Amino acid sequence: MIEPMRDGLPPVIVDGARVLLLGSFPSERSLLSGEYYANRRNQFWPLMGALFGFDADLPYPQRIDAVTGHGVALWDVVHSCRRAGSMDAKIDQKTLVVNDFDSLLARHDGIQRIFVNGLTALEVFERHVVTELSPVRLPSSSGALPMSFADKLVRWHDIV
Repeated sequence: MIEPMRDGLPPVIVDGARVLLLGSFPSERSLLSGEYYANRRNQFWPLMGALFGFDADLPYPQRIDAVTGHGVALWDVVHSCRRAGSMDAKIDQKTLVVNDFDSLLARHDGIQRIFVNGLTALEVFERHVVTELSPVRLPSSSGALPMSFADKLVRWHDIV
């Protein structure tokens, strides 16, 4: 069976953003809920909460306000693709369409740094996106990555 093309989520960004934090493509759970990092096994929200001093279990709109209030914008490298399930390795590379970074960065010229959440996001970004800003790879927030939360937090501190 051929998987349907799926569209990702719109960017979460406000005026004054200074950092763009990119995932690869939302999980099935995130696509269904319309929320970034909706899978509770993903450590993204606990990392953000630890970095910016908020409870990772707050309702989604409050978590978004906390992150954007610190100048961090969220988006994904991939705009649309075919993928079976939620794993990055299942993204059909032949169907991959990247997001329009030129337009986003032109509208939000205060963005000074781009961070990518994991290896897939980095590889797709470097292969398909041309921009003056070089991405900085962070260890994946996925709970499947065999790295301690404390070690991830040390590396993720660069976005602050």
